[in-house]
Formats: sequence, structure tokens, C-alpha cells
Amino acid sequence: MFTPHRKRLAVSTVLGAALLAVPVTAHATATAAAPTAAPVSAKVLPAAVGLDDPVKKDIAMQIVSSAENSSLNWKAQYKYIEDIDDGRGYTAGIIGFCSGTHDMLELVEYYTQIKPGNVLAKYLPALRKVDGSDSHSGLDPNFTKDWVKAASDSDFKKAQDHERDRVYFNPAVNQGKADGVGVLGQFTYYDAIVMHGDGTDSTSFRNIRKRALTKAKPPAQGGNETTWLNAFLDARVWAMKQEEAHSDTSRVDTAQRVWLKKGNLNLNTPLDWKVYGDPFHIG
Repeated sequence: MFTPHRKRLAVSTVLGAALLAVPVTAHATATAAAPTAAPVSAKVLPAAVGLDDPVKKDIAMQIVSSAENSSLNWKAQYKYIEDIDDGRGYTAGIIGFCSGTHDMLELVEYYTQIKPGNVLAKYLPALRKVDGSDSHSGLDPNFTKDWVKAASDSDFKKAQDHERDRVYFNPAVNQGKADGVGVLGQFTYYDAIVMHGDGTDSTSFRNIRKRALTKAKPPAQGGNETTWLNAFLDARVWAMKQEEAHSDTSRVDTAQRVWLKKGNLNLNTPLDWKVYGDPFHIG
């Protein structure tokens, strides 16, 4: 699994509440009033489907898993763990939490918060010490076995889902909606955050987006959606090529770019793509 430099992402979402003022009606008088026409009901348009729609979210998870695990079965990855020798220590779980990049530490901390005394809680001191390095000190020899054991616990699966959403999925979808892009655009953001994180380095998600802004504008700023997403993917490819482990850009070239060229901005099925030469299909 190719995993990114991941740094803690602080996201502050401000939700505005619209208050509907309802006028107080006067009591009817005895005098008959002239008949009035029945009010015409305004047509309520359904809200646009986003990547956070359950069906679309599952599709997103399958696509990411095709790149990270060579499988569409993302739910089988809760127990995944290995050191892929990329300088980030152990990589594990449904989104590639890493012992060297803080997100694995936060995951185990959250798991311990909701389930004290779990099988991974005893590794918290070691995870704090190895954070920021590729060291296994204090983790070996049983950490990988205990991770697999924890993955059979529904609370650990919920913890992985929670941290995936908090750190990666929700920020990507929120930014996508703020930029006025549809499901495909929100997915391109999500895949970028999964790989690159959203720290301050030049290849982070926020700086990929800044790089794209020098070439185009998102729809929310009056730009064309296809033009904007092409600019974003160009910036993403540049970022991928800055690191050898990410230099194969097929998850953009033979997947996201294919759907964009077809105008499939809503990421509708059927979907066909290739990642690292392997073909995938969602019907």
C-alpha cells in the first residue's frame, strides 16, 4: 500500500443555521373575505448527491482500495498491516494509517477512548515514541498480530471509519462542495488527501489545490468544472512525481482522468479503470 506523509489536519467547519420566520396570522373576522387563489407550491429540487451519499462513498472506498490494496474489497482491509519500507513504519487499516505519520497514533488513542483496555492500548507509549520515524521500537514482535486481532472487534472497525472520515473523507468532501465540484471532483480531492495528507509541505492537498488555482478557478469562483479538475489533476501528478513511491500516476491517468474525459462528473456506474496496469470494474 502506497501511503502518504500524513500530518494532523485541523478542520473547522462552520455550519450556518437558517431561521425561517413565520408570520402570526390574525383571527378571521365575521365579514366574509373575497376568495383567494390557492398558493402555488414551489417546486423543491432534490439536493445534489455528493460523495458522502452512502452508495457513492462505498464506490470511493472501492476505487481507493483498488490503488492501495489491488482489491475492490475495502472492508477486508481493516486487518491489513505491514511495513512497506517507505520510511513511514507500519502501514495498516482501510486507509493506510502509519505508525510514523501520527494518524495511527490518533487512531489507537481514539479506539482506547471508546474501548479502554483494548488489545492495542498497551502500545500507545511505543506509538508516541516512534511517531515521526520508521522505527518499530516497542511494537515488535506482537503488534502486527494484535492489530489483526483488534480488527475482529466492531469497535475497532468503527474507530477506523471515524478517523478516516475525520482526517480525510470529510475535509475532502467539504472542500469539494465549497469549490462547487460534483462527486468526481470530491473524489479527486479525497484520493489526493489519502495519498498526500494535508500538511504544510509543497505536495500536501492544500498546496496541490493552491498550485491548481494558478491555472484555473473552481466553479464556485466562476470557473468551468472540467477545466478546474484538469488543472487540479495536473497539480496532483506533479506532486506524485516528487516522490519515488508515488511516481506511478496511473491512479490519475487511467482512472480519474478517464472519467473526467468522459464527462462523468457524477461518478456514475458502470466504471472501468486501470491502476498499476490492473483492470477494475464496478457495475
